[in-house]
Amino acid sequence: MKRVIGIGGIFFKSQDPEKLVAWYREHLGMEPSWEGGVTFHWRDAQRPGREGQTIWSPFPADTDYFEPCKEPYLINYIVEDLEALLAQLRKEGVQVFDERQESPYGRFGWILDPEGRRVELWEQPTERRG
Repeated sequence: MKRVIGIGGIFFKSQDPEKLVAWYREHLGMEPSWEGGVTFHWRDAQRPGREGQTIWSPFPADTDYFEPCKEPYLINYIVEDLEALLAQLRKEGVQVFDERQESPYGRFGWILDPEGRRVELWEQPTERRG
């Protein structure tokens, strides 16, 4: 079973997300593609028909989205079969959160790494998987 096949997003806390996004737009040319974030589009080298994306997005400094982790960032990894991977990780003794989220953007699940960081796993919608 393939596990992680890419980085889906880099999310981090910011004192002023709007100001930070504006700075990155002005100085580095990173144009927001949605409220608060920049989407980088790419193609899978092994399957050129597969479009991928990586999100860069600051969150408000007081967000609880990264909980229980106290780190100021969260990394989202792309996976092919979220449920199968979470079941396997649970068998391997990894702490898997019971919570799942489904949206038009795909399916999400979370685990904790050995140092207590929340890790987000993302299965892209079927039409994106090519």
